[in-house]
Amino acid sequence: MGLRTNNIKRMKQGTHDVLVLGAGINGAVSAAALAARGAKVALIDKGDFSGFTSQSSSNLAWGGIKYMETYEFGLVRKLCMSRNHLIRSYPSTVEEIRFYTNLDQGFRFPPIMLYGGALFYWLIGNFFTKPPRLLTPGLINDEEPVVNTSRSIGGMEYSDAYLHDNDARFVFNFIRSAMNYGCSAANYVEALGSKREDGIWVTEVRDRESGETFEVRSRSLINACGPYVDRFNSLSEVRTEHRHVYSKGIHLIVPRLTKSKRVLTFFADDGRLFFAIPMGNRTVIGTTDTRTENPREGITEEDRGFVLDNINKRLNLSQPLTREDIIAERWGVRPLVVESGSDGGSAEWVKLSRKHEIDVNAQERHISIFGGKLTDCLNVGEEVCDFIQEIGIPLIYPKRKWYGEPERSVREEFLHQAKLMGLDQLPGPEDAEPVSQRLWRRYGSDAFTMLEEIREDPSMGEILIEHSEYRRVEIAHAAKREMITHLEDFLRRRSKISLVVPFEQLKASQGLKEACRLLFGEQCEERWEEYFRDNPVISKPQTTEAEEVSEAA
Repeated sequence: MGLRTNNIKRMKQGTHDVLVLGAGINGAVSAAALAARGAKVALIDKGDFSGFTSQSSSNLAWGGIKYMETYEFGLVRKLCMSRNHLIRSYPSTVEEIRFYTNLDQGFRFPPIMLYGGALFYWLIGNFFTKPPRLLTPGLINDEEPVVNTSRSIGGMEYSDAYLHDNDARFVFNFIRSAMNYGCSAANYVEALGSKREDGIWVTEVRDRESGETFEVRSRSLINACGPYVDRFNSLSEVRTEHRHVYSKGIHLIVPRLTKSKRVLTFFADDGRLFFAIPMGNRTVIGTTDTRTENPREGITEEDRGFVLDNINKRLNLSQPLTREDIIAERWGVRPLVVESGSDGGSAEWVKLSRKHEIDVNAQERHISIFGGKLTDCLNVGEEVCDFIQEIGIPLIYPKRKWYGEPERSVREEFLHQAKLMGLDQLPGPEDAEPVSQRLWRRYGSDAFTMLEEIREDPSMGEILIEHSEYRRVEIAHAAKREMITHLEDFLRRRSKISLVVPFEQLKASQGLKEACRLLFGEQCEERWEEYFRDNPVISKPQTTEAEEVSEAA
């Protein structure tokens, strides 16, 4: 019996302490924290884990330097502490990175003022990162000749952090942790509505793979449906103090624009921060900030034009980037928190922050999570644990640590074993990071099992999928432990292959066909055809984290 099938079977049995709806970052950390501390937890998502907003971030863990302009110093302080905590807790995954900022003539502040702000930002963050630098146009030209300094008045360099792997992978590792502690988690299971019966939440759900409909019973309910929190609350007749408004952001992934591992930072034509972010041998450019009423609104030609125009103005490129240079696209909506009845204030739209709010109905044992960002995820998990106990659901191990990499000694032992067996000498892509570091970062203690499999069968250490770093042992691991239900789950979320490898190369990859056989067995051809039926270069994220209810409902 497969992992997903077994988890669904367990969901049907008895009454859970908590049912979490939505497996984006908020749902993932809620499930991980509660399961580790002894609660009986179920977690479902209509699509794949992290299949909507949480797969479309900038892959940054940052302290919110932009909120200093609106004097939200308390929020900045909180986010800086959260960023620092993530770096300490996940040293292999969340890494400090320099943001290299160029300012053009006519900018609203002089470089020295922004440098002063960066110093204050560094202070607020307890001097945790490298200190900021003031940059002259000549220095920018010498250090980053790709930056167009023809109108530069200088700039500054400061530090924040980024996710070495993609955001969706980071989220999945929380879900994998939750399952390790007994959480019954399943993707492609949609919630059709919840109601209270004799003090118990009864949620009708449908397995989208089999079509089966069944009920999940729980003492409490957590709505972590991201952009669909409000719609699902309406369906279940739950009222809250807060609600969401939506801001659409997009990124384009193009060939690598600079070999430096800095985030090139500018201010776009609309005045907001605009980035060129390294992603291996690619560069991610964006983002936009467009108000929308539709959380499923995709990328438009206007969006693409905005990003390409802005990057072409700010870089010295031998040829301007065009739509033909786009390898992949990412889009999503930011669910921004406002009070119920508020429209978010159109005049201050771009200044709305990514703070989170958690609304609790103690009498009905219902929790709704609004807003949030990857940087603040550990705080969300801790707060949810506190609220669950306040509404009468006891946690057997209330102080148990539920996040972070294994102890340093465990990592050193893994790297020692890997060195003795010559793991880092295995053939691989040019400029790739050492195999041992990569396996540890992605799989933690599970990587020990991979070492053993490679010892027993050296072919397990071979690169399987062309133009990628993925080895046969990783595909075998994913097939057993990562609940890969569709090929896109693996290519887009458990890995970032579809973000960095052009579509036509994937389609021609014999290694990917073999990987597909390992992942899906007899369903290999069906899953292959499903993925390649339409060209997914233009990203089409699943409607995930909850059932999108109809207007009539």
